[in-house]
Amino acid sequence: MSTAVETQSSNKPGPNKILDEILGVAVFDINGLPREYFVTPDNQSTSWVQIVFQALGLKSLLMSSLKLDSFQHISIHLDEQTAVVIRTKSAYVALLIKGPRHFPSDTAADRFGQWVRQFEQNTLRHHPRFKAA
Repeated sequence: MSTAVETQSSNKPGPNKILDEILGVAVFDINGLPREYFVTPDNQSTSWVQIVFQALGLKSLLMSSLKLDSFQHISIHLDEQTAVVIRTKSAYVALLIKGPRHFPSDTAADRFGQWVRQFEQNTLRHHPRFKAA
């Protein structure tokens, strides 16, 4: 799996570190409807998916009303986690990540988005940390 995320040697999170920080994954179709969920031993709940679903609905309404063309990502800050939603070619991928996640720059957010877009969802089906919900 190739990634656009910095490696461990640069003292920044690599792909395995990022996977360890992910508490859950939800995949939504291009219309914003939930398609597939994955949970981890650290978080068996999928209640956060409802918040992402509502945010995608709001995003669609705002983009339509304001005639906006593009969408890069949404960050939803919860009590002890952050849900990050990235648009891919054929879906929206939402990741529930441990702790607060703030991207220090647009470049950092773009690199994370590239990693999510390149990440193969099939990996989740075979990764021992993730279980389909």
